[in-house]
Amino acid sequence: MRVTVTDIKQEASAPPARSAKRWWTLPVVSLAQLMVVLDATIVNIALPSAQQDLGMADADRHWVITAYALAFGGLLLVGGRVCAALGHRRSFALSLVGFAAASALGGAADSAGMLFAARAAQGVCAALLAPAALSLLILTFTDGRERGKAFGVFAGVGAGGAALGVVAGGLLTEYADWRWCLYINVPMAAIALLGVPLVERDRPSGTLRHLDVPGVLLSVAGLVCLVYGFTQAEPHGWDDAKVLALLIGGVLLLGLFVVVEARTGHPLLPLHILAHRKRGTAFVSVCVMFVAMFGFYLFVSYYTQTILGYSPVKAGMTLLVNAVSTTVGAMLIAGKLHRRVAQSILIAGSLLSSALGMLILTQLEVDSSNVFAAYLTPSMILTGLGLGCLLAAATDMATAELGPAEAGVASASYNTVQQVGAAFGTALLNSIATSVTGSYLKEHGNGRAAVDAGTVHGYTVALWVAFGILLAGALAVALFSRHERHADQVRV
Repeated sequence: MRVTVTDIKQEASAPPARSAKRWWTLPVVSLAQLMVVLDATIVNIALPSAQQDLGMADADRHWVITAYALAFGGLLLVGGRVCAALGHRRSFALSLVGFAAASALGGAADSAGMLFAARAAQGVCAALLAPAALSLLILTFTDGRERGKAFGVFAGVGAGGAALGVVAGGLLTEYADWRWCLYINVPMAAIALLGVPLVERDRPSGTLRHLDVPGVLLSVAGLVCLVYGFTQAEPHGWDDAKVLALLIGGVLLLGLFVVVEARTGHPLLPLHILAHRKRGTAFVSVCVMFVAMFGFYLFVSYYTQTILGYSPVKAGMTLLVNAVSTTVGAMLIAGKLHRRVAQSILIAGSLLSSALGMLILTQLEVDSSNVFAAYLTPSMILTGLGLGCLLAAATDMATAELGPAEAGVASASYNTVQQVGAAFGTALLNSIATSVTGSYLKEHGNGRAAVDAGTVHGYTVALWVAFGILLAGALAVALFSRHERHADQVRV
């Protein structure tokens, strides 16, 4: 038998045998990602019903949300390392089981403490599930064109899930029971578990034998301090001694974490992952987007219900426009532009699109006519398209050029940036809105008309801040990409 050079080239370029089933990985991990993102927002609308049912004190009800955020955000880096040690598919399956069990426990809670504990357990499992899901995607789709499509779908599902969580929470609370906001995870996790055998098996690429214990303790303590500090800033104020201690302590602990990671032989987070130029751009842009968008979701939910008098379901359906637009931006627009437009340009354009959406809502007034068509709909579309396109591009950039051993920790870092940005944005923008509204009421009294006008004024000022943050982020990304292209030309 004669073998020619052409035969060898054809054989080398042929797709591997595993290619036939690799696309099954995408819906399986996307479903898990949807479940994790939903749980960050789905209980928000259900919280008043849960509080009344379980007799929660006003001062304690925030723990339904805070317990999940602290465990999730604080343990993500550790979760990324555990994923590598156990194997990403095994970690994915184990965390699905744990998440479903914690959700069932929360749904059956007969006391506030039991619900808080269940939400914390959900966060622990999510800290393993999120990096495992993204790592499986990284390792499965290595071809550039396929990565663009896969990450577009994954980003669309994840980004749309935040808005969809509010919709689902309203529907389940009004037509079923608040407990189904937790029970819904059980069938979702079961479906994802059925798909695990279709996901390609990977081998453990690390070990916990040389676990960076100082790095673990410093990262967990630092992230928990930051996230908890942000959650306490809105009710107590940024100048509160406890809030300042938490935020300053968190920054110092994370600074010490960087020093330790630079000197240890087996770092929890290899610093070259963060120092990578494109990856750094992706992390910063995602953080900027989440700072602006999570405050945006909060204001739209409050405005539609308290000013326009929408029911929770109708308010949630307003955000559904944003969820659909996000999915379109990630799956269709970003997918079409992948490899045709530089990712940094796509990211800068995405930030500008969302900034324009914020700008539209800054024009709101209490008596604005035709609010839904003139303001809410175009704003939902522009912010959604921007969010979807950015996440598709940033997910690709943040996970490029990674091997199996680094996929987990890079995925965890990417999710950590999202969590910190969301917590900071919610606290910052909500506190600005509250402060501005308070100042307005001191000047105009506490009548019904003044309260409505002051509330809307507070929202619009906070949205101006969000607009400025997004605009600054877009300019920074554009300037950085221009500098990088100039540097590349000099090297050539």
